Amino acid sequence: MRHSILNLEESKIREVANAGMGRSDVLAFWFGESDEVTPDFIRQAAIESLQQGETFYSHNLGLPELREAVSRYMSDLHGPIAADRIAVTSGGVSALMLAMQMLVDAGDRVVAVTPVWPNLTAQPVILGAELHCVALQPQANGAWALDMPQLLAAITLDTKLLILNAPNNPTGWTLTRVEQQTILDHCRSTGTWVLADEVYERLYYEPSPNGCAPSFLDVAEPDDRLVVVHSFSKSFLMTGWRLGWLVMPASATPHMGKLIEFNTSCASVFVQRAGIQALQRTDEITPRVVAHLKQCRDTLVPLLQAVPGIQVAPAKGGMYAFFKLEGHSDSLLTAKRLVAEAGLGLAPGNAFAPQAQGWLRWCFASQNLQRLEHGVERLKKWAII
Repeated sequence: MRHSILNLEESKIREVANAGMGRSDVLAFWFGESDEVTPDFIRQAAIESLQQGETFYSHNLGLPELREAVSRYMSDLHGPIAADRIAVTSGGVSALMLAMQMLVDAGDRVVAVTPVWPNLTAQPVILGAELHCVALQPQANGAWALDMPQLLAAITLDTKLLILNAPNNPTGWTLTRVEQQTILDHCRSTGTWVLADEVYERLYYEPSPNGCAPSFLDVAEPDDRLVVVHSFSKSFLMTGWRLGWLVMPASATPHMGKLIEFNTSCASVFVQRAGIQALQRTDEITPRVVAHLKQCRDTLVPLLQAVPGIQVAPAKGGMYAFFKLEGHSDSLLTAKRLVAEAGLGLAPGNAFAPQAQGWLRWCFASQNLQRLEHGVERLKKWAII
């Protein structure tokens, strides 16, 4: 077996969750998903597809109808994006791995901005890349910020790929359009590809003319060395469906089709039909989801801020409160203790980067605001003991 696989760390998020799964007394906020079921009209589209016997392969790059629907959706947000730049994938995770397989050879230098969802740093390591991390810096108010000079210095002429996730999981940090332009200009000068994980772009709580966070697609040219990853999971309440897409230069799309063939062949047709329905009725889903998540954030964060010893800032985007609990420096141990002793399931900060040791991530995507309130009460009681 390859050494990179033998030495691959298990997800610390899963490690905590596995310790509490099956316990009815645990309030679980460890995974990054809403507890709201996918809207019925999306589910019905999949059911109708199955009833019509659509149980066969589709095109590697996805149903033409879905690629056109994604093209219209993305164009409404970011200006013209042709369907020949779109590839449909079996989930956002698969989209990320496919992009890295397309861009990274063993031994290539890859730079990633952390803290970040651990898949984004594990995938290049699995491929044998040389990973270099540039850490966001925690601020006094609990927010995180990018040291731009440090990042640009890390992106050298021999850097093959830069990985960015903004809005960021877990910190809620976002890039400004000016920062994106600065990064893109620098990467043009070094010949570096940018892989932008923008799955949380619609879960954005700041004023915005197009209802989403700043995107690299807003400042890039169609043939720039840029691949943007999206997913139906968060904004459309479709985590379990495993459906995502990639935006890339049109010249790269046929090569992505080859990679999809050798990974998954294609996304399931009935799932793609559900995706088409989701995009056609996005105005009935996403604005409501975002409004509710903002309410969740604005319920949870003040309650956490009122707990002595907690350092936290409201996230600008995403679905997480990322906070530091004074006196508890080992995130994994703290998260496991919270499960065992308080019945509270959170994700450990050091799952996302060593620099996030001592921090905890709380997914606030809950239909019931009282669950958030009860969770804080459990945390407060445990922290005081």
